[in-house]
Amino acid sequence: MSSKNIIIAPSILSADFSNLGQEVHDIDEAGADWIHVDVMDGHFVPNLTFGPSVISSIRNKTKKCFDTHLMISNPDEYIEQYKNAGSDIITVHKEVCGHLDKTLSSIKNVGCKAGISINPGTDISGIEYVLDKIDLILVMSVNPGFGGQKFINSSIQKIKKIKELVKNFNIDKVILPTLHLLRRLNYQ
Repeated sequence: MSSKNIIIAPSILSADFSNLGQEVHDIDEAGADWIHVDVMDGHFVPNLTFGPSVISSIRNKTKKCFDTHLMISNPDEYIEQYKNAGSDIITVHKEVCGHLDKTLSSIKNVGCKAGISINPGTDISGIEYVLDKIDLILVMSVNPGFGGQKFINSSIQKIKKIKELVKNFNIDKVILPTLHLLRRLNYQ
């Protein structure tokens, strides 16, 4: 992969929430391509983060793409709210979508790009049937719900398999392993 294909999308999961607007501004000024927003519901994953109102409150701090990663049990109920809050991409977990095709179509219908996320222990089977609706595939290289985890090496093989699958379908997709960056880009 050449450097022109690499997208830098720092997660705001480790941001100073008391100064979130400035943190987003700093990520923007540092040259990141996107802002990655990890949404957790306390059900699909054990932790809670933030919802549409927080995203809406920081949307005016940058014109960068908001890549909203929904780690929630019932994403279909919230797609429109996250779109209205300012999300540009909405990524849902394969594990929670009983009707993945329908969920991805709903995301596209509100005008967002659609992504799927796959946990480290989840097989990639079935995604070939929805590749025509996917703009992004997020391969989790840590278990969802917690920052600061050790990289799971087996995710590299999963990325290779997905890359081959996507290549076989002649579709150019983004494949991202998740690595949460330090709280601010200027930290050592």
